[in-house]
Formats: sequence, C-alpha cells, structure tokens
Amino acid sequence: MASEYLDHNATTALDQRVLEVMQPYLQGVAGNPSSVHRFGRHLRAAIDQAREQVAALVGVNAAQVVFTSGGTEANNLALKGSAASIAEHQAPGHMIIGSTEHSSVIQSALALQRQGWQIDRLAVDHDGRVCVEQLADLLRDETRLVSVMMANNETGVITDIAAIHDELQGHAVVLHCDAVQALGKMKVDFQRAGAGLMSLSGHKIYGPGGIGALIMDRSLELQPQMHGGGQEFGLRAGTENIAAIVGFGRAAELASAEWSDRQERTLVLRQRLEQALVTAIPELIVFGQQAERLSNTVFFAVPMIDGETLMMALDNDGFAVASGSACSSGNHLPSHVLLAMGMDAGLARCAVRVSLGMQNDAGDVDRFVDSLKRQVQKLGKMAALAW
Repeated sequence: MASEYLDHNATTALDQRVLEVMQPYLQGVAGNPSSVHRFGRHLRAAIDQAREQVAALVGVNAAQVVFTSGGTEANNLALKGSAASIAEHQAPGHMIIGSTEHSSVIQSALALQRQGWQIDRLAVDHDGRVCVEQLADLLRDETRLVSVMMANNETGVITDIAAIHDELQGHAVVLHCDAVQALGKMKVDFQRAGAGLMSLSGHKIYGPGGIGALIMDRSLELQPQMHGGGQEFGLRAGTENIAAIVGFGRAAELASAEWSDRQERTLVLRQRLEQALVTAIPELIVFGQQAERLSNTVFFAVPMIDGETLMMALDNDGFAVASGSACSSGNHLPSHVLLAMGMDAGLARCAVRVSLGMQNDAGDVDRFVDSLKRQVQKLGKMAALAW
C-alpha cells in the first residue's frame, strides 16, 4: 500500500488491530479501575493484561512497568523522580546526559541544574556515536545519574547501552535509557541493556498517542511527580486512560511478534532510498552513515538548501518529512544533534529527516526521490537568482 507519509519517527498511524481492541473502551464500557465492583475489576484486568504485554516486549516483569502519558513524562519521572529520591538522603549531585538527547531529557536536566545539580554532557563523534570512553573522565564521586538514549530520533544512530552500563560498574549511579525511538525498530531488552530506568512510548509502535511507560528496576526509589492517588504503584497519580493502555498493550504484542519483519522491510527501503539520493543529488550528505542506525531513518542535507524550505516544498508535493525532531519543529534553530556532531550551523539548517514505516513501499521511495530532485533544482535556481 503506497503512502506519502515519511515521518514515522514523529509518530505512526494507529494499527487497525490496535483500534479494534481499544474500541470497547471508547464506547460503552463504564467504570473506574480503582473501583472494587465488577465494572472496576473488569477494567483492572484489562490494565493488567496490557502491563504484561508491554513487559514482555522488553523482557521484564509486569510489576516493573509504570504507565505514563508518554515518553516525555517517562523521561521527566525518571530524572526528576530519581533526583527527588536522592535529595531525601543527600545534597544534589552530579548528572551526565548524552549531548544528543531528546529535549525532554535535556530540559529535565536543566530544571534539576537550577535546583543545584551539576550537569555534564557526553560527547558524540562526527557520525553521532556516543563517546563511551569519555564516561571515565566525566564520572565523579558525586555522580548519581546518567541518561543516554538507545537510538537517536533524528539520525537513528544506535548506542550500546550495555557498554555504558559496563563503564559505570563500581559507581553508585542510576542509568536511565530513553528507548522511545528504538522500541519496535530493534530488539530492546531491559536486562541486557543494564539500565535501571527505561522510557517507552506507544505512538511510535503503531499504538495510540498519549500513552507511554517507564520501566524500572524495582530496587530503585523514585519520588512521584504527580500526586493525588495511588495509581501505578503510587508513582503516577490519576485515573488510568484505559483505551490507550489497552491499545499500547496490543501494539507492544504486535511489535514483539513482528519487529524482525518490520526491521527487514524498512532496511530494504532505506538502502534503496540512500542509493537513489546520492545518485540523484551527488552533493547530498547523509548524517551518521558510518554508524549503526535504525533501519528506517535517513537524516540528510543538501548544502545551501534550507531544510525547512525544502520540507515545505516537499509537503506541497504531498510528502510528509521532517527537518528534525517533531518536538522542536517551528523553533528555526539548527539541530542540536548535528551541532553536537560537529556540523556547522549552516549545514545543520539544511537537514531533512525521512523515517520509513510499514505503510511505505519502493514506489514511495522512488516518487520521493523524484520530487526531492525537482525541488532541489528549483530552490537552487531561486537561490542563485537571489544571490
């Protein structure tokens, strides 16, 4: 089935099979899962099943899954909840985050910095690979938190979280991993990664929006960031969004069964896309091309062609792509990810991201490349005239 939607790292379409299991909870099923009557018990059982499904996707027990409103809240709960728990016993300490993290991790760290935490950023190389060896230089006696994402949402570059964990051996440090973009696109195993906390999101795996989870080692202590109820093991107050939780559970079940097929399909399309791009536009640069990347992601730039202008031109041709993270769209700033990789601001402003999904086929790739080549030629002529 052809599709001109090429922005699957921003969000994915709701799988029809997921919608089917959500439907009863959107129509006609009443009750509160905290109620003890049979209506409440029915909803509690649905949540329990979904918790088991999400747990199975990442290889943990159901008791380790804390449902949240999405990846952003999970990241906030991981960092701020850990920091608040640490602050009960000692003064604010030192935290290390990746230099290419999602804005929800960066902004959470900056909020903690205003509370007295010291923040360092772990560098990446020219291809966006995290410099794991730098950890030894950044670690201090007072280091308490480290947060590094499993797969970058812009470049798709993958980090070996287990290697980060190994570097932290012998240090009393909580390791948090943002696995939102990795989930469903590669094998994600909480135990093998060695993280104490891991963030997930439903709408990246053909599930509903507004639902996510924080996976946690139950030996850790977190302070809730929302108060008012005992839901989610006392860590996330508020009546549960049953339909979204059930949908997340079904999406997780499907992702577990199909992740290998999805990876193989998108990898074939990515290879076709990259080969066609460099053939059609020789000056085009693919970022992170030498690093291990998600099978569906191509982040590129055509020098001297503004990324947002090109994105809108492609949109007029019917193709949905991005100029970076969807959470940062509209700020007109160069990608902080590319700046951290050592790209100059001018080239970073030329960046465009294509992220493939299960609705895409070879025809989509070929039509996109034709459109891109035409728009680059048009914009190049306009730039030459303006000059």
